[in-house]
Amino acid sequence: MKGKLYLIPTTLGDDGVDAVIPAEVKNIISRLDIFIVENIRSARRYIRKVDAEKSIDGLTFFVLNKHTDKGQFPEFLAPLKKGRDVGLITEAGVPGIADPGEDIVRMAHKQEIRVVPLVGPSSVTLALMGSGLNGQHFAFNGYLPIQSNERIKKLKMLEKRSQQENQTQIFMETPYRNNQLLKDILEHCRDRTLLCIASNITLENEKIQTKTIKEWRKAVPDLNKQPAIFLLHSS
Repeated sequence: MKGKLYLIPTTLGDDGVDAVIPAEVKNIISRLDIFIVENIRSARRYIRKVDAEKSIDGLTFFVLNKHTDKGQFPEFLAPLKKGRDVGLITEAGVPGIADPGEDIVRMAHKQEIRVVPLVGPSSVTLALMGSGLNGQHFAFNGYLPIQSNERIKKLKMLEKRSQQENQTQIFMETPYRNNQLLKDILEHCRDRTLLCIASNITLENEKIQTKTIKEWRKAVPDLNKQPAIFLLHSS
């Protein structure tokens, strides 16, 4: 019998594990010895926070990030084919959503390995829940273009799509570029378009606030180096 590939959620920052990670997830982490991880150092630290008594040195880690050659995937899945359960851990939140994981999960499906997604914090879904914007029809667009002219073009396209389809547009940026993205939103989107900024989700300084573009211009927040999700809705 083949093992199971568990998709393991992690905290979104330095918040306590007990506050956001269910007990069953912690139990699964405690019994696993093989992990596919985005970063070994942070994964070891997270596992230690979950189970301080677990022997970290006895664990096996495979690294999965944007630099990983897909030719290594069969090696990652080999223990599963031998009946061993494996956990997939990314840097923050849940694997496969704004984080690596979909390729290895897809290959697991092709090899008829059972994939088990576990409950945990996702900044994308939590931001949408707290935004007050359309949660019945929405699109997650990931990261917008780095070049300013391309980013502005993309923003205008998303705003138009939102208006035409009554669809909430969700996107994000690398924390140190948040302020530039916000500047472009406030300069190029319409006054009445709604913007939700959800920053530091699940942390003590969490802030989720929805205003019109016109209202945001009156008091522009400093989002530099703060993890944030942006949600746009135009009507």
